Amino acid sequence: MQDRRHVLTPDALLMMDTIARTGSFAAAARELGKVPSALTYSVRQLEDALDVLLFDRRSRQARLTTAGEELLREGRLLLQQMAAVANRVQRVASGWEAELTIAVDKAMAPHAIFDLMEAFYALKPPTRLRMRSEVMTGTWEALTTGKADLAIGVPADRVVGSDMRQELIGEFKFIFAVAPHHPLAAEPGPLSPAEIARHRIIAVADTAQGLTPMTVGILPGQDVLTLPSMSAKLEAQLRGLGCGYLPEPMLRPYLDQGRLVHKPVTGPERLIRSFYAWRQPSAQPGLGLTWWLHQLASPTTRRALLERHEGLLL
Repeated sequence: MQDRRHVLTPDALLMMDTIARTGSFAAAARELGKVPSALTYSVRQLEDALDVLLFDRRSRQARLTTAGEELLREGRLLLQQMAAVANRVQRVASGWEAELTIAVDKAMAPHAIFDLMEAFYALKPPTRLRMRSEVMTGTWEALTTGKADLAIGVPADRVVGSDMRQELIGEFKFIFAVAPHHPLAAEPGPLSPAEIARHRIIAVADTAQGLTPMTVGILPGQDVLTLPSMSAKLEAQLRGLGCGYLPEPMLRPYLDQGRLVHKPVTGPERLIRSFYAWRQPSAQPGLGLTWWLHQLASPTTRRALLERHEGLLL
């Protein structure tokens, strides 16, 4: 008996598909450019190797058995997958990366990121996307350690080497806000650090592992609730679990609805500059990275990354 792996060839699967589609061995033989006896012999070899009957010999037509139907169904999937692999290999050879990893800071607007992914996939690229969700220094660390090819939302202008490039996305205005039922909501402003320090602050954990994590807005001795994302921080502040700073575009609808209250604080405005960065390859960058960099160069895209926070994903 032949090895089953050796008989399940693309030609054998195509033969099964053609017989089932045309409805007879004779018609399939004409389409495949073979004589009917050769086709019959090939089917018997396949049946012997698999130790099953693929066609009902009692029928004058090429009627599949249950086993034949299963082989046809799986065989068609395999043929599609092989065609897809061949297409991917061809396109990768033309300059597309096999995989592109993008680290996105959780302060970036999720709608804008999904819009970019949707537009990218509309190109039907062979490149697989891998998205990493990071916070503050962790976004930069993912790039510098080689875990990401592109970082979106690096929270500060970084000292870069000759192989690194960065461009400004824009500037976030962070404002201090609390729920209407939070004790600080009734305090006259502007709030001093001493007043804020008496209340729990909501913080987002920096995802950096090797680099020194950033700590923003936490006062000495202050109680802290640390959460994994900006959207979780927003939910906590909506529930009155604490106070804290959030990007103004993210807060805007909740301030308009009266679900959060903006409380002025003493001191200068808190403005955070956000960048995107990438490792500049020695050769021409792949077409996938080139496409993303082209989109990020657009003022419209940059504005959307800062502003489009409606319907946050928690």
